[in-house]
Amino acid sequence: MSNPTQAPSSHSTLSVAAILAESATRHPDKVALVLGEQRTTYRELWDQTRAYAGALRARGIGPGDTVAVLLPNVPDFARAYYGVLALGATVVPVHALLKAREIEYVLRDSGARAILVGAPMLAEGGKAAAAAGVDALTLLVPDEQADAVPFPRLEDEAAAAPPIDTYVPVAPGATATVLYTSGTTGEPKGAMGSHLALVEQVNVMCLDTLPMSSADVILGCLPFFHTFGQTCALNASFRVGATVVLLPRFDGDAALQLMNAHGVTIMMGVPTMHLGLVQAAAKNPERPPLRYGVSGGAALPLAALEAFSEAFGVPIHEGYGLTETSPVASFNHIGVPIRPGTVGQPIWGVDVEIADPLVRDRTELLPHGELGEIVIRGHNLFQGYLNRPEATAEAVVDGWFRSGDLGTKDDDGYVTILDRTKDMIIRNGYNVYPREVEEVLVRHPAIHMAAVFGVPDDTHGQEIHAAVVLKDGAEPVTGDELVAWVKQDVAAYKYPRVIRVLDELPLGPSGKILKRELVARLERSAG
Repeated sequence: MSNPTQAPSSHSTLSVAAILAESATRHPDKVALVLGEQRTTYRELWDQTRAYAGALRARGIGPGDTVAVLLPNVPDFARAYYGVLALGATVVPVHALLKAREIEYVLRDSGARAILVGAPMLAEGGKAAAAAGVDALTLLVPDEQADAVPFPRLEDEAAAAPPIDTYVPVAPGATATVLYTSGTTGEPKGAMGSHLALVEQVNVMCLDTLPMSSADVILGCLPFFHTFGQTCALNASFRVGATVVLLPRFDGDAALQLMNAHGVTIMMGVPTMHLGLVQAAAKNPERPPLRYGVSGGAALPLAALEAFSEAFGVPIHEGYGLTETSPVASFNHIGVPIRPGTVGQPIWGVDVEIADPLVRDRTELLPHGELGEIVIRGHNLFQGYLNRPEATAEAVVDGWFRSGDLGTKDDDGYVTILDRTKDMIIRNGYNVYPREVEEVLVRHPAIHMAAVFGVPDDTHGQEIHAAVVLKDGAEPVTGDELVAWVKQDVAAYKYPRVIRVLDELPLGPSGKILKRELVARLERSAG
């Protein structure tokens, strides 16, 4: 007699590719993607995706295989991404700004059998493929240049091979994606995301976190190779049959023009994108029919939230998450009063708590209101780091993912991020949290963006520096004047001793300010 308490083996299946396939059935004639004058309906996109998948199947790609994708925000990203997933294979979206050596590392570490490379990235992607001994197929190479490129075009092979009928069903726990972390400490690690985590993330978001419908138009300015853009802007939009207006490279003026021209209703971005739109709005009086804005990826200064809301007449809902949490863990839910300065409450089915950061061998939760490390558990957790069991064991303790972020949680469940543990500055033994100082800086009427960071110092351990960019048309202001401004509002151990006024801050492709690059520039100038 069988034991009734023993769980039977699962026969259920699931696929991220179903997100596109189902909308092609339910919304066949709805425009899925807009790029310039090009319009692609859901039926057309799924047919093209099945053709790409057919070409890859003809090359022997199938369940258990891994394929890398190196493409900008163009329709071919969606065709390649869902095409690989439709075969039951794992897709590895590659950071679009990586150099050949870095791409080669991703190919080798992920065990990729092939890489799909867009023409703009072919110089680096082609070299990486050759060095790693991996097949490369191109996309977007014009006919007149095809003979000069030493790699076959996926479009040609798709035209010659029979398309797949539908997607391959896989186990819910099968690996759908491998997304590589930034590697700010050591080599990048591949975070494995399951079909279950990615699909459930989208379902929860669309149902009660940031409700969307087929009537919505979303600006696709977040890079799709990044978890924020991939899950929230691409997968969530496709889940409900919405239209995504693509902007391959963000520019505030161009973004506002597109939003106006296409009637964008939801703007998802990182804080620097929202600030860029505020600058553009000062020059362009026309406004799109926005319902709300969404911010993530980095802390949103309160001044930026207020400026955007004033310029566009809608709130920004800020959330929080990481690559390892697929990504959303908490959010200022639509329909619930926003609490500015917080990243909202945990999403459905996910627990977010605060743990003692000094206790590493177990997860010791702290009472509400106490400062500690943010820890997360739920359906959104990744499967671990590819081929790195020790790193996985260090990151997931007692079933909780250790985020490395410092924050608090109040009695109503709202989470406030103080800073990354690695960004915290220790000056003369005192903890200084850059975000707190940045909030003061961006309140200055001349400042557009600010970054506060620590540099090694023989006397103080670390010294506090800052870099700022001024608003368009702002009156010139010196670093010394800004230092005096900050000193009025923060304790003596917190204010930056040096503030540089720059033309621009170094940004990653997702719009995050690269503080490590600012530190490196300072060290190079000192050297």
